[in-house]
Amino acid sequence: HVQLVESGGGSVQVGGSLSLSCVASGDTISRYCMGWVRQIPDKEREGVAGIESDGSTSYADSVKGRFTISQDSAENTVYLQMVSLKPEDTAVYDCVRDTAQVVTHDFAYWGQGTQVTVS
Repeated sequence: HVQLVESGGGSVQVGGSLSLSCVASGDTISRYCMGWVRQIPDKEREGVAGIESDGSTSYADSVKGRFTISQDSAENTVYLQMVSLKPEDTAVYDCVRDTAQVVTHDFAYWGQGTQVTVS
């Protein structure tokens, strides 16, 4: 059974930085594409960033140049480093594991979500 546990959310001022972590158990993260999605109230869920099993990364246009996804295979942890945060980045951020090694947006597992508030 795969579990994803996020941490690192919180409140930050505009222009500030936050780093999210997602510790996985029950499987090796490098075998699949891992990612972060966010849910903004009254808006569609948005895929924020993904890291494929070969290490390739991809980002939503809205966060390119500001967010960085990475992973530490030894720690079985995925990170999302966020800088230059904007009010529109306010959302619940979920760590997800894709069903494949590449980005398909078909998620097999979700974390519990962590709130990020920028004001």
